[in-house]
Amino acid sequence: MSTRAGTLARIQLLVVCSANVCRSRMVEAYLRDRVATAGLPLTVTSVGVLPGGLEVPVEVKEILGFRAADLLERPGRELAPGDLGDADLILCMARCHVREVVVLEPSAWPRTFTLKELVRRGGAVGPRAASETVGSWLARVHEGRELGDLLGDSEVDDVADPYGGPISEYRQAATEISALVRQLVDELFVAEPSPEGSSAR
Repeated sequence: MSTRAGTLARIQLLVVCSANVCRSRMVEAYLRDRVATAGLPLTVTSVGVLPGGLEVPVEVKEILGFRAADLLERPGRELAPGDLGDADLILCMARCHVREVVVLEPSAWPRTFTLKELVRRGGAVGPRAASETVGSWLARVHEGRELGDLLGDSEVDDVADPYGGPISEYRQAATEISALVRQLVDELFVAEPSPEGSSAR
């Protein structure tokens, strides 16, 4: 069965967290793995809202090292205004990161979500249609959102930051992020129907 990956325009995806050494790096690694194995038309980069330069924790390297050894040697990079203009989709790890992005670039609001929020809302509106651009799909997902909905912190929208905690918290974050990435890929790159009329996710 063929997938839509080969027929879609390439998506520029920016992942944002605090220091760009834990959560955003995990998302980047898992998405790059899917790009490599499934040939997805996706370019992924990650940044943090804090000043750059921090090294990736050894716990993250232990969890992800087999997937992205080169990626994990790069220190954290700080978000720059120019990063936002190039991104088709801005994926944040927590509500506070969405707020930072929107303050920096208000026009980015319709294409900026937390990972959990996007997966939840995407599941509600349904996967991207075969003829639908990512912009059109995001407009459907964005419909009805209010900036006030993202005030404060929320377990519903935020992936907990494991930085400085025990290895078990890093593993928990990685497990949650891996599952969310799989759901996101299903929503963005749903497979084409087979000749018999069935479909695969």
